[in-house]
Amino acid sequence: MLSFITSFLPTSYFLPGWLTLDTNPLDSLLQGLIGACAISVLCSLVRVHLFLEEESWSDKNGKDISSQRTPQRGTRTGLTGMLQFFLVAGMLAVVGSRVASLVVLEFCLRAVSGWVTAGPESRKFLQQLLVQSQFSLGCAISCSLHFLHEGASQRWLCLLLAAALSWFLARQATLLLHHVMALYKLHSSQRYCGICISLLTSGRCLLPMLCKTMFIAFSVAVVASISIINKHFLSATEALRFWTPLTICYTLLVVYMQDEQHRLHGSQAVMNTVGVRLGGLMVLMLTVGRWADVLQILMCFLGEASCLIPTMDLLDAASSQDEEDYTDSVKRERRPGPQPKQKEHQR
Repeated sequence: MLSFITSFLPTSYFLPGWLTLDTNPLDSLLQGLIGACAISVLCSLVRVHLFLEEESWSDKNGKDISSQRTPQRGTRTGLTGMLQFFLVAGMLAVVGSRVASLVVLEFCLRAVSGWVTAGPESRKFLQQLLVQSQFSLGCAISCSLHFLHEGASQRWLCLLLAAALSWFLARQATLLLHHVMALYKLHSSQRYCGICISLLTSGRCLLPMLCKTMFIAFSVAVVASISIINKHFLSATEALRFWTPLTICYTLLVVYMQDEQHRLHGSQAVMNTVGVRLGGLMVLMLTVGRWADVLQILMCFLGEASCLIPTMDLLDAASSQDEEDYTDSVKRERRPGPQPKQKEHQR
């Protein structure tokens, strides 16, 4: 039945070979849906983490300024949120496994180099990296699913079950965010809500848990990406001709982007980074790639924009939080301490 339905979908006898998808359209759509759900879970948990950080900062300093410093309350709901969700899912479905693998490898190289050079700002870097990794996480999920389900007889059924589970997790993460935003202050003070009490006692573990989960997801995706890319080469000479300019190009781009991030701050640096790295990837595909790869990189531009533009408030919140924590520490260091010598003189 499924093969009869998919036989009416556009295939190579309707479209040129470089315009067709590298997998079944239904499988690509399910993979894109799973990747979009993973991005939704990540955004919801990052918003919860930043909200808890702001609340703890307000309680520590005795100020109620969370309305000025916290990111916009809630996620994108209603028609706008659904359109953004399905737009990201569509972008991930159109982007092929080859280009998605390149995006994953480029992001991992940039993340490792940034983490090494971050130094004492590692916490701020991790928060910003989680926000910047949204579309790359979707590509990582697509690559991993393509690699793990390759050759499966009932691939569409496995992807359908995974899509249902990911949709459930995304829904639960969204409900958790709405609950925390609306009722965390009341429930944490009254101490009669199990969810809020758990976040109050162990909320600091949320960021390390997210980082470990992302590390596992991208580790699997790196293995899948290398395997997917190497399958497109017939000999070791072709593989060397591809990997050599890719390594040199992105080593230079990583050095340049690190300098740009130290010079610029906030959303401007993020958008410049996205433009530079995807532009470099497009130039590389124009030399050693195919026309389908170039078109899919253009879709990556749209996917990155649809993920980053609605979440710029998270980047600004992470930056402002770090700056205010640094200001408070400086004030505490400059605060004069007790003077025991004067007391001894009075005696």
